[in-house]
Amino acid sequence: MTMQTVPDGFMQDSRGRLVPEANVRPSDKLQDELVRRLHHEAEPVRQFMMDFKRLCFTEIHAFLDLVAEQYSTKLGSDKGNVTLTSYDGTLRVTVAVGNVISFGPEIQAAQTLIHACLNRWSEGANANLKAVVLDAFDVDKQGSMNVGKILALRRLEIDDEEWQRGMQAISDSVRVDVTKDYVRLHRRPSPDAKWELVTFDLSKLDVATT
Repeated sequence: MTMQTVPDGFMQDSRGRLVPEANVRPSDKLQDELVRRLHHEAEPVRQFMMDFKRLCFTEIHAFLDLVAEQYSTKLGSDKGNVTLTSYDGTLRVTVAVGNVISFGPEIQAAQTLIHACLNRWSEGANANLKAVVLDAFDVDKQGSMNVGKILALRRLEIDDEEWQRGMQAISDSVRVDVTKDYVRLHRRPSPDAKWELVTFDLSKLDVATT
């Protein structure tokens, strides 16, 4: 639905209709104002976090270039994963690059082949194996398959030609769509204590609500 310009004295509802403000309940007006104000307040926080993430990568890459210049070497792997620790061992910054994997149309052929195997093995088949296989192809609420569970099927030692064709179809279906950059900060009170993640997830921040 395309958002339209709302004339003075009106509010647009979720169905795109223009409703005179006089016909909108006061509680709905207050709710609308609150939600919009919080989103407005959140925008600079979001921008700050983006700028901070960019700063982390810029500063760490500059440090790695400096190390490479001084010692003719690199820190971390070729993919850019590296962990830096404070001199006293209580603070740590990790940057990582992770691949985002999805499946191409070949996954449908794999699913058909694997289900055919299950049907053929139905009599006397291991119930646990069937549960593992069926669970792997179960989709979540967003309609996505569990990448880890499907790829794990290839580690099963099953000497069956049709099953092997299904495993090959899984391998052929793998797509590396994009890479995601991660920045993680950890801290601990002493060098022998357990690392604790410094979270930037609002849902995980422990704050007083009363």
